[in-house]
Amino acid sequence: MAEMSRRSFLKTTGGAAAAAAAVPILAGGWHTLLADESPGYFEREFGISDALCRKVLAAALAKGGDYADLYFEHTIGNWIVLEDGKVSRAFSDVALGVGIRTVKGDQVGYGFTQELEEKAMLKAAAVAATIAAGGATAPAGRLAWMKTASYYPLKKLLSDVPLADKLPLVQGINDRCFALSPLVVKVNASFHDQQKRIMVVTSDGTKAEDLQPRDYLTAFVIAEKGGRKEQAGWNLGGRHDFSFFTPDAVEAIAAKAVGDALQLFDAVQPPAGEMPVVLGPGVTGVLLHEAIGHGMEADFNRKKTSTFSTMIGKQVAEPFVTILDDGTIPGQLGSINFDDEGIPGQKTALVENGILTSYMHDRISARFYKVKPTGNGRRESYQHYVQPRMRNTLMLAGPAAAADAIRAAGKGIYVQNVSNGQVKIGEGDFAFYVSQGRMIEDGKLGAPIKDINIMGNGPKMLRNIIMVAGDLELSRGGTGACGKGGQAVPCGFGQPTCLVKSLTVGGVRS
Repeated sequence: MAEMSRRSFLKTTGGAAAAAAAVPILAGGWHTLLADESPGYFEREFGISDALCRKVLAAALAKGGDYADLYFEHTIGNWIVLEDGKVSRAFSDVALGVGIRTVKGDQVGYGFTQELEEKAMLKAAAVAATIAAGGATAPAGRLAWMKTASYYPLKKLLSDVPLADKLPLVQGINDRCFALSPLVVKVNASFHDQQKRIMVVTSDGTKAEDLQPRDYLTAFVIAEKGGRKEQAGWNLGGRHDFSFFTPDAVEAIAAKAVGDALQLFDAVQPPAGEMPVVLGPGVTGVLLHEAIGHGMEADFNRKKTSTFSTMIGKQVAEPFVTILDDGTIPGQLGSINFDDEGIPGQKTALVENGILTSYMHDRISARFYKVKPTGNGRRESYQHYVQPRMRNTLMLAGPAAAADAIRAAGKGIYVQNVSNGQVKIGEGDFAFYVSQGRMIEDGKLGAPIKDINIMGNGPKMLRNIIMVAGDLELSRGGTGACGKGGQAVPCGFGQPTCLVKSLTVGGVRS
């Protein structure tokens, strides 16, 4: 068979097929450019010149749009899944294309194509341009590279890591989980890595290029005791170099998954009703993300659908509560060197000393509120338009001690992990399943709990946080994806231990 260049291969596969078409697993034979090389990946690999970009931008502005941008993407993803001691699945996918956006006021025209050829791009630009109906607007005559930070440097491209180096990770998870307890009867282990190349080119003359890694190693276990089965899972990951996945990481994942499953054999259900709830540090930050964070995304406030839409400058929490959305934390899942509109990654204070100080903005909402964009314009892929989205949302450490928060609760529950949440973004009403937790009795941690929900209202919960400890932890997982408007993007979260005065617990009737 004649040798085919990568560019030719992509034109006949990734460029012409669906964005997530499965191809044989990639074992490093594509000689992708090193992560620390100079900008210009899309020109070197696919011929995307400045002249071509300006021509496509001009087509997008041909009917008088205020602004236009191009979002180029080339993503390679790999999966390996081990089940019952054998590799059951190993596959890859490739996404290649460009999304073209025209903005007129607060309206958006959008087109995309999987073919990085001039004719296809001009056709997509013409679709985007139809949002306006006036005379042509000229894009900037010169494009300049934007200097960017580097919050997730790679020693080696993930696409260059061979399958032989990944197999020991999933096999190690499998072997370690079974070794930790004779009660373990089933183990699923998986490893996923994704390497996403993007380039954003704007009509005001900015070019920005990024290489965004994402990877995670997971364990899911089922344990059986006396004919009763319990299950639990755990993962570690984020935006990391492959060297992150050490034997210590394998041990930590296996120990957590097995330990959580075994704990459930001793679990009880608490009584139902209103009671104090202590949220443990780290992964319970997903409550902060879902029940409060979405309400601070600027599009919901611009459209008056969020309860926070009239609260800028007002007190929404106690003075010891500060909440950030931060895209600059090295290695975290939601970190970005720049957002999908070419705005640099940054740290945004949403609530400062109890006062609501800012929303999360993309370019459209920033223009509406007459503020600067906060670097929160994000999209799932080149096929999707931009929305204001969270990055890493976290509550800063407070003045209390975790033991004091538990003691002050008196009688209630302690939440270690939650899942399967439902949130009404406008009102902030939420319900979350508590997958791991404990009773609090006489100010001390008691028996494990299971099979309960906690329910409440996000803004009200924020006001009812009466103690915040100094033990801030960030979630170290890599599987989380936040859904909004039919799109999913990776986000991080975290918080310290905090005491909520009252939430509804759906346990058993006393």
